[in-house]
Amino acid sequence: MYVAVKGGERAIDNAHQWLAEERRGDPSVPELTIPQIREQMKLAVNRVMAEGSLFDPDLAALAIKQARGDLIEAVFLIRAYRTTLPRLAASYPVDTGAMAVDRRISATFKDLPGGQVLGPTFDYTHRLLDFALMAEGEPSDTPSPPEEKGRSEGQARVPHVTSFLNRDGLIETADPSDATPPDLSREPMELPADRALRLQALTRGDEGFVLSMAYSTQRGYGRTHAFVGELRIGTVAVEVDIPELGFAVEIGEIELTECETVNQFKGSRTEPPQFTRGYGLVMGQSERKAISMSLVDRALRWKELGEDFTGAPAQDEEFVLMHADNIQATGFLEHIKLPHYVDFQAELELVRKLRSEAMAMQEAAE
Repeated sequence: MYVAVKGGERAIDNAHQWLAEERRGDPSVPELTIPQIREQMKLAVNRVMAEGSLFDPDLAALAIKQARGDLIEAVFLIRAYRTTLPRLAASYPVDTGAMAVDRRISATFKDLPGGQVLGPTFDYTHRLLDFALMAEGEPSDTPSPPEEKGRSEGQARVPHVTSFLNRDGLIETADPSDATPPDLSREPMELPADRALRLQALTRGDEGFVLSMAYSTQRGYGRTHAFVGELRIGTVAVEVDIPELGFAVEIGEIELTECETVNQFKGSRTEPPQFTRGYGLVMGQSERKAISMSLVDRALRWKELGEDFTGAPAQDEEFVLMHADNIQATGFLEHIKLPHYVDFQAELELVRKLRSEAMAMQEAAE
């Protein structure tokens, strides 16, 4: 039976108003500003930018505020806004070897040219609540931020750690390709996917999902036995070719997190024993995501390297890529909240019919 719904538009308007009140919270508490979110919740802002495929800290902060801190909803807002933007130009591939590093560590080599740079990290902190942060203002003993280094114009290049292994031929090399990879933000996913497309899907995939896939490979569900060859965080220049000028122009800088893992490889039918690579590159400071991405990237390369498929979820390209996107997952999950009255009535009538038939057969048998 169909029942007409009355007053729906008014109810929706009231729900929007209530949502705005809940977002604001207690009026006696000062309202969060966009600069506060941008500067003091950088890791949340970075995640929204990465999974939303749009580098704009102010817009990401606005999305977080509008979404009441729901990062997936914020990613949805950013992606929706991104679709309205025209594409004015395509930038050159960024050169991470010229990165002005804020953090650079390696778990494989202790002594690196340029040294290990710990940078801003939770790795060496105690996981204890700092109640001083609840006090008004900053603690009096807060150290002043260190001076920025390495950001002057003639900054020396910081070589990648894996290049040291490459000198001895101990790690795989990849032939550079001039082919333009497909753009996942403008074209739908098609399987099988090449590595460039897989990396795009992973870098904007849900951090929790990619992390769980990476964790599964470390527990034996995949062929990933990795060392972090290098993890670096810093800024790189973005250059765009200007046809009228005939040369490239730097239009700005973006912060990136890059991870290269070195993986044990005993050889296969097509490849000799050597180290193989996993790769992760994420916008902003997001090292957990970059490391996870590099582990899953390596697991997905089993066919390319001539390995056997063990049935691990992280090796299944379709399983990983078709379930990594949190916006698609959220949409499919939350659509069941929408009205399904007609469908349920049909199911209800079917169950009643089956029950009556089952009871009739039971009575006949007795």
